[in-house]
Amino acid sequence: MTAEPARGATASQPRGLRRLGSPVAARPGRERAVLLVLLGLTVLTLLVGWFRGRQRGELGTATPPFVFGWLPLVDVPWAVAAAVVLGLAVVAAPRLRDARMPPLATAGALFGVALAAGLTVGAARRGTYGWWQIFDLGPRGSFEAANEYLPGLPTLHWGVGNYLDRFAEVVPSQPVNIAGHPPLPLLLMRAIGADTAPTQAALCIVCAALCAPLTYAIARSLRAGEGTARTAGLLAALSPIVLLDGVTSMDAVFAAAGAAAAALLLARSPWLLALGGVVFGACTLLSWALLGVGAAVALAVLLRDGVRRAVVVAAVAGAGFVGGNALLAAGWGYDPVATLLNTEAVYRNSLARVRPWWFWVLGSPVAWGIMLGPVVVAALARAALRRHPAAVAIAAVVVFAAVAGFTKAETERIWLIFVPLACVGAAYALPARRLRWALGWLAAQALVLQLLVETVW
Repeated sequence: MTAEPARGATASQPRGLRRLGSPVAARPGRERAVLLVLLGLTVLTLLVGWFRGRQRGELGTATPPFVFGWLPLVDVPWAVAAAVVLGLAVVAAPRLRDARMPPLATAGALFGVALAAGLTVGAARRGTYGWWQIFDLGPRGSFEAANEYLPGLPTLHWGVGNYLDRFAEVVPSQPVNIAGHPPLPLLLMRAIGADTAPTQAALCIVCAALCAPLTYAIARSLRAGEGTARTAGLLAALSPIVLLDGVTSMDAVFAAAGAAAAALLLARSPWLLALGGVVFGACTLLSWALLGVGAAVALAVLLRDGVRRAVVVAAVAGAGFVGGNALLAAGWGYDPVATLLNTEAVYRNSLARVRPWWFWVLGSPVAWGIMLGPVVVAALARAALRRHPAAVAIAAVVVFAAVAGFTKAETERIWLIFVPLACVGAAYALPARRLRWALGWLAAQALVLQLLVETVW
């Protein structure tokens, strides 16, 4: 499985960038050494999390570096259904990868696999109620429901214009998830009528399933081989982070939107690139964190095509970001600067203040990587060492986000937006003969964790 490196360089590309962006041959010794270092850091983080966090309560979550807690719970019929669906997906994966299907049919198949897996795994603990329990404000609902989006819908009572005009001022009074994001999530929920726990869950479930075909689209935009692109989509469909923290989280909506923007921005067509700028502008009104996806895309283009194309893509994405905020500011009085400052203040005074940087600089990527799937992380690391642009780009953004401390903990949910690009990067280094084994590992991990721990989202 190769990535067609010849297509990643152009005649005008500077020699240094061409060497950096062109994939290099595997070096098994170096790759094993890097994987051992990553394993050592992971084990160290888990041990420190247990002794300093679990035993002494010093790190800001119950089970650092994770948020989830031990709480075995099984709905037997749905757990069996999940095992059957996951098993069929694993067995059929090589056939799907190699089948002669047009891209649209492949995308549909990936969506179907991801949707079936998400629904059955999501119901394996509490039945169908598990699909929306996280959003239920009633007595049976999750304690986290008060921090979600439904409690903020009354702020739209006086109209969209008033909501946008006063958004920066009302940020400190909103549930933490609303306060931590720009205004578009609530506007989207209102527009599609997602004003109950089941309807909000339906939005999240559909978007989580869309991540698989959108990951496939990203790989195709990067001119990966068809087999590599399908592998990427399958990894996204069965990744535990999507099945456990995506199906019941609005971050699945952000991940799908970011993946769509990435696929368009990476396309060669100028019309698709322009559309990508518009979609990216909308993305940044959903979540500030999606700026990280834009940075990863620009870096991938830099490595693939050189400075000139990267500047064009960055300019288009930047125009979308500025244009979207300017449109809301000019039309409805929205103040993005004040919103960002107030959001930062809310974050600074939240649980983040008791989560020490020295631990979460490793804890955040470790939690994300384990929930993404160790087999995906291992392949992603190998691909980054082989200089595949998508792998290098997403690895760099994850490292930067961890070091900068933008998100300390909860990255199983917050960094869902990085999953599609991570799966694309990993697909370059995952041999076809190991696909079934890798997907089996992901499926087993997702189901076991779902039955043994309460993942909150």
